[in-house]
Amino acid sequence: MKTPALGPAERGEALARMADRELDVLVVGGGVVGAGTALDAATRGLETGLVESRDWASGTSSRSSKLIHGGLRYLEMLDFALVREALKERGLLLERIAPHLVKPVPFLYPLKHRVWERFYAGSGVALYDTMSISSGHGRGLPAHRHLSRGRALRVAPCLKKDALVGALQYYDAQMDDARYVTTLVRTAAEYGAQVANRARVVAFLREGERVVGARVHDLEQGGEFEVRARQVVNATGVWTDETQALIGERGQFHVRASKGIHLVVPKDRIHSTTGLILRTEKSVLFVIPWGRHWIIGTTDTDWDLDKAHPAASSADIDYLLEHVNEVLAVPLTRDDVEGVYAGLRPLLAGESDATSKLSREHTVAHPVPGLVVVAGGKYTTYRVMAKDAVDEAVHGLDRRVGPCVTEEIPLVGAVGYKALWNARERIGRQYGLHAARIEHLLNRYGSAAQEVLDLIAGDASLGKPLTGAEDYLRAEASYAASHEGARHLDDVLTRRTRISIETFDRGTRCAREVAELMGPVLGWAEDQLEREVQHYEKRVEAERESQRQLDDLTADAARLGAPDIIPL
Repeated sequence: MKTPALGPAERGEALARMADRELDVLVVGGGVVGAGTALDAATRGLETGLVESRDWASGTSSRSSKLIHGGLRYLEMLDFALVREALKERGLLLERIAPHLVKPVPFLYPLKHRVWERFYAGSGVALYDTMSISSGHGRGLPAHRHLSRGRALRVAPCLKKDALVGALQYYDAQMDDARYVTTLVRTAAEYGAQVANRARVVAFLREGERVVGARVHDLEQGGEFEVRARQVVNATGVWTDETQALIGERGQFHVRASKGIHLVVPKDRIHSTTGLILRTEKSVLFVIPWGRHWIIGTTDTDWDLDKAHPAASSADIDYLLEHVNEVLAVPLTRDDVEGVYAGLRPLLAGESDATSKLSREHTVAHPVPGLVVVAGGKYTTYRVMAKDAVDEAVHGLDRRVGPCVTEEIPLVGAVGYKALWNARERIGRQYGLHAARIEHLLNRYGSAAQEVLDLIAGDASLGKPLTGAEDYLRAEASYAASHEGARHLDDVLTRRTRISIETFDRGTRCAREVAELMGPVLGWAEDQLEREVQHYEKRVEAERESQRQLDDLTADAARLGAPDIIPL
């Protein structure tokens, strides 16, 4: 099959089709759970629509730790079912569903106590590996190993010698979370789902007690229209309570937001061949390899301020630097920080007052006829959440519907990826690109990288790197607008690429160049192009200002100093 495009024409057609017919399932929310739900429904043969008020993955699903993991620390909480489920999903993603996007990553756990800690932690990691293999999808990752202090320091010379007496090394997996969601959406479209971002649900349609659809506001072209559906799935994450309020129902559970922030620093600031996992007094701290960078995170604090743009304060940044510097021989400073991002976890409230103790389990409910709500959970288990949500929706349909098949469905770009990987040097010669460039494209697009290369074949200038963001080619900015649903400059610099957190200038240096590449695809006039650039520069400055503030209240106020772009 030809990979589906999510360009402006396709978006318009999808909105028209949703308004023109009654759907079986309308999914509200374009994060990983909503996108996964749309794919699940579409692959069961259901007429499916998916709408998102901002950009795909613009909330929690682009601001995670970028890990696909079983949750090693949940073993300590004796939550074996959650870990077993997540490890099975990790294996499926690595081996079958998205091998081009999900990659193994090693972690080193420094031991601070002799004998008992090695036995205690080693037993946990051994159980983790055993559960992974027993899931039937865990044989692709290396087994854990015990390291002496000397060997651990050879693997991670960045560590202070007195910070450990030995170590354990084990493997998990990672991905680019926003890119993963975009690929999920494209795969759902490939199987017939009608998908549109920048389309906000402003009301639910009711017939008596029953929800029969939604009123949707097109934030790009203007106007409102009705989308009728036999079942509506609310998959809006931390906005669940607000979405539920549209039907005058509080819902059967409450979703609470917990803020987690991450720092991005250049690769040369931490001398290590492995990621690190460190204990803190509240939770755990990860130092995660990320291309030519490291991601350091995360925090876990209650958040009840603006949900669209959660802000990282100076105190948050200091917390992470302080804790990571406890083990680093060469400490990090503020000057080492390239990027900072903050995200909100949707936690099911009720278990405890402390957000780190709230449930990472998910819940599906049917609060009123015609409306299904899914919330909570972990990124890794999005497919299970989607399956449960569609199973619940199917109960409201008066016909037989097939079972979930997403365990067998590779995402766009997965089929043919390994063959192209083997041919990467030949492909590089064919297009005049270094093999490392082809590897970069294959790990972002899989076999769909051929479409990016076709753009370069038609215009050699698109094969050049972006100014000030040399990891990315100019073609990728154009492709983001024509095929990946990017509608604004911020979408490309923040989510289709990670330029906003991977460069010290936060992407301002290449902003105009990227806007000029997107403009012809999206039909921008010169004044719109100028607005895009100015908005992005104001957003970056507002984020920098928020990160200089001492607490959440002042950081939130500073971040809100940059309004969203109009049209949204």
